[in-house]
Amino acid sequence: MNLKKLSEELGLSQTTVSRALGGYPEVNEKTRVRVEQAARRLNYSPNSRAKGLATGRSMMVGYVIPYSSQHEMVNPIFGDFVAGATQALARAGYGVTFTQTTSEGQEATYTALKANGSVDGVILQGPAVVDDRIEMLRRLELPFVVHGRSTGVSSTYSWIDVNNKSAFKRATEFLLQLGHRRIALLNGLESMDFAWRRREGYLAALKDAAVDVREVLMRSAEMTETYGFDTTREMLAMEEPPTAILVSSLISAIGVRRAIQEAGLQMGRDVSVISHDDDLSYLRNGDAVPIFTATRSSVRHAGEVAAGVLIQTMINPDAQVQTHMLEAELLVGRSTGPVVV
Repeated sequence: MNLKKLSEELGLSQTTVSRALGGYPEVNEKTRVRVEQAARRLNYSPNSRAKGLATGRSMMVGYVIPYSSQHEMVNPIFGDFVAGATQALARAGYGVTFTQTTSEGQEATYTALKANGSVDGVILQGPAVVDDRIEMLRRLELPFVVHGRSTGVSSTYSWIDVNNKSAFKRATEFLLQLGHRRIALLNGLESMDFAWRRREGYLAALKDAAVDVREVLMRSAEMTETYGFDTTREMLAMEEPPTAILVSSLISAIGVRRAIQEAGLQMGRDVSVISHDDDLSYLRNGDAVPIFTATRSSVRHAGEVAAGVLIQTMINPDAQVQTHMLEAELLVGRSTGPVVV
């Protein structure tokens, strides 16, 4: 399948089809969707090299990943986001390149990518509460989109984020409605913006319900299965253990469940658990009835949205910034129940 045959199939000019797949704003939404659906159905992918020669662009999008053993990007959640983004980018003829660097060397890496023209734009992942990379990319005039937000950055920039504060406030409220008062929070690294917002949602719900905040029940670390297991085992050994646990990742929630079972308790009866980020391609949360009650928002979909925003920014760097707030859905599964008196 080539561009000519795809155009004939759709009854459109090759220019219109090419612009629709490239995300050009002058192509109306109905036409763009129709073209993208046909391209997927007929397994059409633009030739990025030829397209790059014609446009003077590299037709590549970059990810710069810092070397780190404690970074929330290096997990299945990041993989799902990248899968969604790369599929959307491929439909528009873009490839993806990954570059690893030290945390201190990120500015030099981004500067080199801009100087040698090896990428047309970048996707910024895992923003910190105060993230200097955003202002740096603005200075470099390198098109970018952020997966998440940085509370400490006041300038405008394009981002896609889930409403983490609202999601965790709703989850905490649900546990409070079930009668729980000793609710633990197993959060991600709170230097990162998403985790900071989740903590704010949890605290807001406790405050609204006039429930005392127990610092001993609040933890922050890299979201691994071992973290969930070790922390839960420690908390269950307390004189007043939590009756419910709110977890920032399905990966950690698996460790939480393991610790509950090891203690001879039953999840959902003796200890209630709510997880986040349960909509993962290779780590499913049960079938008809979820194993975990969870706040769900598709990370893969967020990747697709981010790619679309970046494509438009790369085509027109002077275009108005775009922000997309995605809401999480609370799905009730088998891991929650009324507090045991």
